[in-house]
Amino acid sequence: MSKGERPIIIRRPRKVTVAHHGGSWKIAYADFMTAMMALFLVLWILSSATPQQLRSVAEYFRTPLSVALAGGDKQMSSTSAIPGGGPDPTHIDGEKERIEMRLESRATDVQRQFVALQKRIESVVTADPQLRELSNQIRFDMTPYGLRIQLVDTEQRPMFETGSDQVAPYMRDLLRALAPLLNEMPNRLSISGHTDSVPYAAGVSGYSNWELSADRANASRRELVMGGFDNGKLLRVTGMGDQLPAPGSDPGDPVNRRITLVVLNREAAQLIRDRVGASLGLGELATSR
Repeated sequence: MSKGERPIIIRRPRKVTVAHHGGSWKIAYADFMTAMMALFLVLWILSSATPQQLRSVAEYFRTPLSVALAGGDKQMSSTSAIPGGGPDPTHIDGEKERIEMRLESRATDVQRQFVALQKRIESVVTADPQLRELSNQIRFDMTPYGLRIQLVDTEQRPMFETGSDQVAPYMRDLLRALAPLLNEMPNRLSISGHTDSVPYAAGVSGYSNWELSADRANASRRELVMGGFDNGKLLRVTGMGDQLPAPGSDPGDPVNRRITLVVLNREAAQLIRDRVGASLGLGELATSR
């Protein structure tokens, strides 16, 4: 090549092949469109729902799944996003403590209501000169089943005629004064009659302490109802005879001649209903056989 000649440059076009991107974007787009369709469908359903249906839907989403499946009380469930509520989210110690605290709080509220009822009864008895003489025959104590009110006998002031269910006038006044106070409570009531161990001449084969205690419990029930007590709140009326003497007393003591009123808490009332239902079921089973 001579000096004056230019070099020959051959330019060849380079073919660039674009890589294939695939169809992944189509899947993402389809998911997005499906989600949008579901959203608009839900909005359309909510716009046509009644207020009651909307409240039901809201309640459904407020109730934790574990509580809904177990049929439990939503009020007893936790509102925490961390189920455990403690330092380790996999543990439920914190949740258990919260539930126990709420149960204790509920029990304390019920107990306060019983204490308030006792104070109202004491106030009414103290304010009436005639009932005030019976104040030493009224005994209160808190039991696992509720507030127990015992109306006990004395030799000087018996509540019933001897060997009879005839209610003494002052006992009648006391029961009728208690009726509206007991009626203020939503709780169910249990009434039981008790006697001392002195037997009837005919023994247990005739009219005995069993019948007497039951008749006196029913006589007390009638006086409460006459005083305005709601008969629908009565759950049980029983006669216990002389089988449950007062603690620390001789079976023949007058203190064992008593009427016991128990303002039942919810658990005790349910327990009584369950036992009655179970006994009725056994009776039907025996009859069918």
